[in-house]
Amino acid sequence: MFEYQNLEHHIQRHIMSYLMLHEYARFSDLRPPRIDTNLFSYHLKLLQKSTMVIKTDGGYTLGRKGLLYVDRVTVEKMRVRTQPKIITMLLIQDGYGKVLLQKRTKQPFINTWTLPYGKLHIEDASVLSAARREAEEKLAFSPHKLRHVGDCYIRVLSDGQVDSTTLAHIVRFDTDAIAASDVLQWVEPLDLSSLKLAPAVEQIITRAFFGDDFFFEEFTAGN
Repeated sequence: MFEYQNLEHHIQRHIMSYLMLHEYARFSDLRPPRIDTNLFSYHLKLLQKSTMVIKTDGGYTLGRKGLLYVDRVTVEKMRVRTQPKIITMLLIQDGYGKVLLQKRTKQPFINTWTLPYGKLHIEDASVLSAARREAEEKLAFSPHKLRHVGDCYIRVLSDGQVDSTTLAHIVRFDTDAIAASDVLQWVEPLDLSSLKLAPAVEQIITRAFFGDDFFFEEFTAGN
């Protein structure tokens, strides 16, 4: 999968910036003013070698890697934007109404309890297939029936600055087949406030119990 790294050389950024706004371009269109032709040709060839730029009968144009790159950069500075995370978050209940929580074993929010979750992969065919994959990977369990019950947009602030933003697809299923462990715990919903929880976990669980067919909520945590 193509990794999105900033182009550091100004000539390469100029070329990509021009092709972002034009379907095709000539050699002379792409060359920045007062830049030596040999130096410009060198950097254009580097972009072609990486297949970010390709040469066609119509002129120079963005290759697949180039199209993916410009879709993720700012127009003004051609820098890769920090993107919100998109995750599936699993709301799992047993036959007694308890909710399954998983302990975070890495930063940020290490040693807090959260709903089992994982990032969507670009290869995932759907939200539900991503949720099923996460259940299999994180819990060694393949749920029979999944329901996408809501979406939550979570912003985490620190001293007024945004540390992270996450779009969580809340996917629900019931089972009694997952055993508790050091990092998995079945918790009564009324006991959530006694635990050290990751941001928005208690609010998401509470909101999910309203019984709507589908919900959307936004939560801000921190200060």
